[in-house]
Amino acid sequence: MDVGFIGLGLMGRPMALNLLRAGHRVHVWARRRESMAPLIEAGAIAADSPAELARSVRITFSMVADAPDVEEVTLGERGVALGAQPGHIHVDCSTIAPEAVRRIAARLAERGVLMLDAPVSGGEIGAIEGTLTFMVGGDESAFATVRPLLEAMGRTITWIGSSGAGQVAKACNQILTGVTVVAVAEAFNLARAEGVDPSRVRTALLGGSAYSRVLENHGARMLDRNFRPGFKAWMHQKDMRIVLDEAHRSGVPAPLSAVAAQWFNALVGAGLGEEDSIAVLKLFEQMRGGQGR
Repeated sequence: MDVGFIGLGLMGRPMALNLLRAGHRVHVWARRRESMAPLIEAGAIAADSPAELARSVRITFSMVADAPDVEEVTLGERGVALGAQPGHIHVDCSTIAPEAVRRIAARLAERGVLMLDAPVSGGEIGAIEGTLTFMVGGDESAFATVRPLLEAMGRTITWIGSSGAGQVAKACNQILTGVTVVAVAEAFNLARAEGVDPSRVRTALLGGSAYSRVLENHGARMLDRNFRPGFKAWMHQKDMRIVLDEAHRSGVPAPLSAVAAQWFNALVGAGLGEEDSIAVLKLFEQMRGGQGR
């Protein structure tokens, strides 16, 4: 297929490369032209704007930071809606609020454009290896059309329901991952404070009921002190804000999410927003007078 991809950062670049490797003709656009260079070298076709990109394809993807960015690339003065023909499908893989998805999707529908919200889980490694999890909301027939493209980038692909449902699933994902990241950091900090090797603790816990992918993968990175961002702390802070906003809007309690959100707020406030969110371990260490670097 001819497909467009907007946003070529930490996640978008490897996702677009996987579409190229799967044999699709990929048209790309990013705010910074240097971000497009590796894709162009790999065979992608550069566009001067999201609108121009949309004129060349029937399906576009976006992977950007937050709802204002999605709105700009879809509905802005050079957005997808200006170049798309009726029946165009736009798939947004960013993590934004469900209500924002529904608002943008409704405005795109007025232009004859179908929008799917398809946030992902799996981080940079999942994007590189093509093993992402996609949680998709929107028109089910449009989902069936784009599924082969999603399969080039991910392993677990699930249609959740109507517009915004994918983002609700992602919010649930972030509750579990956010709370667990903080819990693993807290556990390792306790082990070290007690003079016990946290790597041995992790080995033991991996064989019991405490097992989780976060403990296995992120726990190993904490022990290696590998805080290079696969998922930046400020992004986790933003995602937990979405969780709490949705909980407030729905009138449901989210006490554990609130605690995790405050840890990520503190992490960003400490100037560590560009590091991986697992750097929350540093905050625990600083509070007990440990390494924290």
